[in-house]
Amino acid sequence: MDTKQIINKGRQCLEIETEALRATADGLDQDFARVVREVEACLQAGRKVVFTGVGKSAHICQKLVGTFNSITARSSFLDATQALHGDLGACLDGDLAIILSNSGETEELIRLVPILKRLGLKNVAMTGRPDSTLAGICDASLLFRVPKEACPLKLAPTASTTASLALGDALAMVLLEMKGVTEEDFARFHPGGSLGRTLLLRVSDIMRTGTRFPLLPGNTPTREAILAMTRAKAGSLAVVDPESGKLTGIFTDGDFRRAALEFADCLERRVSEFMTPSPKTIPADSLAVEALKLFEKHNIDDLIVIDANGLPAGLIDNQDLPKLRII
Repeated sequence: MDTKQIINKGRQCLEIETEALRATADGLDQDFARVVREVEACLQAGRKVVFTGVGKSAHICQKLVGTFNSITARSSFLDATQALHGDLGACLDGDLAIILSNSGETEELIRLVPILKRLGLKNVAMTGRPDSTLAGICDASLLFRVPKEACPLKLAPTASTTASLALGDALAMVLLEMKGVTEEDFARFHPGGSLGRTLLLRVSDIMRTGTRFPLLPGNTPTREAILAMTRAKAGSLAVVDPESGKLTGIFTDGDFRRAALEFADCLERRVSEFMTPSPKTIPADSLAVEALKLFEKHNIDDLIVIDANGLPAGLIDNQDLPKLRII
């Protein structure tokens, strides 16, 4: 097989799986909305979602358990074989089981459904066959639609596993919005690694302070303002009222360049003449990702941080963000 054939074969596989995703998306209907509400009611009642499947479906279930738990939707994985040998003790009255099988004819799962019902669990079939035994005996169904598998032997599950995983993710993301999960909620369950570090950082953790945060009263000559910014290696400084100490503006490199083009004596004039009044600010206790949003929304280079009393407490320079791995 030459290089061109290899690339074409890979592209064909991706196109087949894309087609399955498109068919599944087009096929979403009232049953999807019903299952979302059933899961939401289960979680609000303090119960959990139990995922179970066999073979490759078991791996999909385990991934979905991780996704659900990360969005504060309590869930667990139930091994369908071990369930018949003691693991059913993890299932409680009021829990909701999502049972994954492409064919809907997996023997272990079909045997499991009546037992789960006796324990008081509602059962949702996640399957590619609406007329399957599993879909018929469960309380509700989530259907993924797979026109064909990508495997040329028609043996290895490919498009079906992709579609079932995506359908489970869709369920999770709708629940995330309905539950009102915030970035801070998400961060509490991801404390490790770069993701947790990024999400948990506060503005107060990353802002420039002390000698790195130039701050001067508005009646300061512009010459002194430029020297203060140079010493701090900053592209801006906070301008404050000389009596109250409250923020009145921000003076940036751009403000200086514009002033120099217009006024030959700008270095001797007060910095308040050239500052940008009412600058964008952010509270010190905000999450660092909120600062990133302000930078992106307003296309600015520097952000003044204010404390609980509304006084300038620090500066965030957008050049610092890549070093802190926030972007």
